[in-house]
Amino acid sequence: MLTELIALPGGSYRMGSQGFYPEEAPVHEVTVAPFSIERHPVTNAQFAEFVAATGHVTVAEQALDPAAFPGVPAEELIPGALVFRATDGPVDLRNWREWWTWAPGACWKHPKGPGSTIEDRLDHPVVQVAYPDAAAYAAWAGRRLPTEEQWEYAARAGSVAAYAWGDDVRPDGQLMANTWQGKFPYRNDGALGWVGTSPVGTFPPNGFGLVDMIGNVWEWTRTRYTPRHQAHAEVSGCCPPPGGDPTVMQTLKGGSHLCAPEYCHRYRPAARSSQSQDSATTHIGFRCIAD
Repeated sequence: MLTELIALPGGSYRMGSQGFYPEEAPVHEVTVAPFSIERHPVTNAQFAEFVAATGHVTVAEQALDPAAFPGVPAEELIPGALVFRATDGPVDLRNWREWWTWAPGACWKHPKGPGSTIEDRLDHPVVQVAYPDAAAYAAWAGRRLPTEEQWEYAARAGSVAAYAWGDDVRPDGQLMANTWQGKFPYRNDGALGWVGTSPVGTFPPNGFGLVDMIGNVWEWTRTRYTPRHQAHAEVSGCCPPPGGDPTVMQTLKGGSHLCAPEYCHRYRPAARSSQSQDSATTHIGFRCIAD
């Protein structure tokens, strides 16, 4: 069953931020037409229905292209994906390889590698989906992925504050999104008890009634990433190469359960990040829009 769509009126708003990371600048006014957006990210159960109906094989389940990885032995070009592993203690936060591990066999059904399962997480956002996988689901659903402008408009829900809910990260002490609790990347105390992803809708909705726009999982957009905002940013088509183009970077929005103030203060509507089309990880998902 597809996610319920929430109709948004469209309009003008001030996109971006000057107060956090340079890639969020410049602040500029954009106008979006009315559109509808899914109330929550696509879940494991919904993605499983899509795979059952289409036989789709995700990028993480495909062998790596030798041409894209010259010099890598053939026996190492096996299906897999990036998996987050907590470290034993403090590490150099400038080196992401300290906590990300290539896991052969990791995919949407086995997000942390062979032996892991989604059977008890069917209402969690699907992860280990690359950009072509998200685009294929959207096409199957008769929908599409949002642009960065549409996504940020939906996340803000009319707010001009730093966070989707205001300028206080924890109003009245309330945790508003699934983000890292503790000392990154070695101690996570859990967000309302959840370490990693949480069931969609665990945290409060925004002003449009949308859940998990902030935290839980980063979400793919159709907008190609640039180091700073551009007036007319390029968007990717509906049908990227089946394996994704490793040279093309897409814009991610929303932050994830791995965002922590000392490392990734990106659990805000204006925050953005880049990811190559062929990447699949344990903290990236997506949601769709429609006219």
